Amino acid sequence: MFENITKSLIGAAALSVICVTAHAADWRGWNIHVEGYPNTVAMDKFAELLADKTGGEVTLQMFHGGTLGSQPDAVEQVRAGALEIGNFNLGPIGPIVAEANVVSLPFIFKDVPHMFRVLDSDGGAAIAAGMAAKGLTPLAWYDAGARSFYNGEKPINTPADVQGMKVRVMNNDLFTGMISQLGGNPSPMAFAEVYQALKTGVVDGAENNWPSYESTGHFEVAGYYSLSQHLIIPECICVNTAAFEGLSAEMQSAVTEAAQESAVLQRELWAAREKASREAVEAGGVIVNEIADKAPFQDAMGPVYEAYFETNPTLRPLVELIQATE
Repeated sequence: MFENITKSLIGAAALSVICVTAHAADWRGWNIHVEGYPNTVAMDKFAELLADKTGGEVTLQMFHGGTLGSQPDAVEQVRAGALEIGNFNLGPIGPIVAEANVVSLPFIFKDVPHMFRVLDSDGGAAIAAGMAAKGLTPLAWYDAGARSFYNGEKPINTPADVQGMKVRVMNNDLFTGMISQLGGNPSPMAFAEVYQALKTGVVDGAENNWPSYESTGHFEVAGYYSLSQHLIIPECICVNTAAFEGLSAEMQSAVTEAAQESAVLQRELWAAREKASREAVEAGGVIVNEIADKAPFQDAMGPVYEAYFETNPTLRPLVELIQATE
């Protein structure tokens, strides 16, 4: 009798362990940014909050600095489930997810607050649904500021100043189209290669936000920063859709809550870092210029938008919704 009870207890304990193991998830996450960068700090906070809010049922080990591969590679790893989490810019996701590509249309957002109002409304829901259908479920949106042009030759004030210039862009037809419409020569390349390309003249210029321009040292080899603010593209915390849908509703809620709390931190850190980065590069001798009239740049984007609509005619209402959002 005692032997039977003991076997039953052991069996129950083993079943309990199996159940816990079945529900536990040890996730791995990718992030391209360096230690101390707002996104890196926020993603570490996300991992901490994730373990806390799920009672340890979901844990996350973050790998920073792009150590697990380039961003395009990491996007595919998350889609395939080889990684569960990625902190991605939506630019490289655009060629995969048509809905996500709308945020990469030049000048589609009035400013950063407008972008977040869109993402928190029906427009953002449509983008998120398109991403989830391709294996990338966005849990929260991070601030990546506004991207502007920089180069080592001259200030950019009009589209004519871009003519003939070799400009590094992320690998997206909208970005290459943008540079081409301004008369420049787009040069897609990996982010890690840009410093050397600028230094050696493989490219004449690039475009990015203040913290990226400063933290990479690009300002050392491209000392003119022109405030075109042509692209305002968010970043996301994206989770593999299957991994997320495999969680209970309670766990999904906890994971989402952790991500969104980390986004609050990231946006605060971003604002402070953006200010500090601008001050640092200006102190280093960078020449910054406002562009008094952006209308010629905006007008030049007509063919870029029309080419997008030719390929994605069903997304014209989404673009119009974004433009109409106050």
